[in-house]
Amino acid sequence: MKRVNSNPYPQTWGPPTTYATRTDKIIIVMVGLPARGKSYIARRLSQYISFFYGAPCRVFNVGDYRRRSAGSVVQDASFFDPNNEEALRMRHEASETALSELVDWMKSIEPKRLDTGEDCYISGDFGAVAFFDATNTSAERRKWIIDKVLPTGAKVIFLESICRDEQIITRNIIASKVGVKDYVGVDPEAAVRDFRERIEKYERVYEEIHEKELSWIKLIDAGREIAMNNIRGFLPSKIAQFLMNLHMTRTPFYLSRHGQSEYNRLGKIGGDSLLTEMGEEYAIKLGEWASTNICHDAEGSIVPARLWTSSLQRTIRTARHVPHPVITGPGAETDWIQMRPKVFRNIDEIFAGTCDGMTYEEIGELYPDEAASRKADKFAYRYPRGESYIDLIARLEPIALEMERQREPLLIVGHQAIHRVLYGYLMGFPREKCIKVEIPLNTVIKITPTEAGCEEERFTLIQEPPNVNLDPASH
Repeated sequence: MKRVNSNPYPQTWGPPTTYATRTDKIIIVMVGLPARGKSYIARRLSQYISFFYGAPCRVFNVGDYRRRSAGSVVQDASFFDPNNEEALRMRHEASETALSELVDWMKSIEPKRLDTGEDCYISGDFGAVAFFDATNTSAERRKWIIDKVLPTGAKVIFLESICRDEQIITRNIIASKVGVKDYVGVDPEAAVRDFRERIEKYERVYEEIHEKELSWIKLIDAGREIAMNNIRGFLPSKIAQFLMNLHMTRTPFYLSRHGQSEYNRLGKIGGDSLLTEMGEEYAIKLGEWASTNICHDAEGSIVPARLWTSSLQRTIRTARHVPHPVITGPGAETDWIQMRPKVFRNIDEIFAGTCDGMTYEEIGELYPDEAASRKADKFAYRYPRGESYIDLIARLEPIALEMERQREPLLIVGHQAIHRVLYGYLMGFPREKCIKVEIPLNTVIKITPTEAGCEEERFTLIQEPPNVNLDPASH
């Protein structure tokens, strides 16, 4: 019997190719005295929005424009005196230039198809987020910004960082100012002294945000307290959620794949196989290395640390040799179980669907069209009844928020595709480029957030034997 076609008008296109969340255009205006972490917050928030929501983001830092204009001229604390008229003119010119370029960029944003680069047929404005990173300390200045960006039609959100904790302020000065930007080659003590003088000059004109008609978020003492006013909408609420978890303690993340599994050895993808002998060897080495290098500082003092794994056997068994001594710090109300394992299903490897447990040679023979589709666009490709990297990014967004709120060093024993995404996010990669990140077996990747980005170190715990491919399959 001939089958009757019950779908005469099929959808002929696949999933969306902009890979982005449509939203209003948003301009986030940073507010706060120097050394309050404004640039750090702007950069981390920009990475989060662009990576997990696909919205174009760009940070316009007025200090960078000011330094370019000054050239090699040193701008010490006297340059920021509110009574220095010539300096005020130069600083205003830098702000004008930065804001003008922000407006031009915001007007230029239209959606593009990542596969062809052509304009999308979607009508109307496309979401983008711009950050105007400066002190913006007076109500008059903030009104000027609103008037200047009016032609973009963007929603303006003021993000104010207030800090009264002297320890945090000192830490921020040392981390983000000493030896960089305005203080290259300057004695550290002299740099700190001059920067504190700069802060004092800004304090003379500083006015906290209180205007009820504006949209604003206030971070107090690096996230100890948060307040919001007129924050509505999908992306603004996600921004607020991210800021609730962000902090200024720049502790490192450690990413490790599981030890070699039986499926690694056989060239199969997915599955829930056990470790090989070499995989077990790595698990033992990882336990020793983590105890020495993560759970203790350079002086040998104990450091509280955390451990996460996926729910799959190969990661749980890899992490099982990490020791879990009970430690008690000075004044601690409860004991701390060092590296207590915490299992997240979100960290499970990308699901290969009907291809789970197959080699890529078998997939090519049984599903040649699927193999061709994956080769053509690995980032967007979705395994039959399985997942794509786009799906994986959505699945890992809650994990990113959970990572941001951790104040202790964190070791994540996961999988290749998982760590590609997490690495790409932390290092500020465009999301579609994460598929090319090398995440080898038997290696720990240490990623430490800094003012300018993240620093990376790699530690190979077991050398791969010559002429042996430990991991022939690759998601």
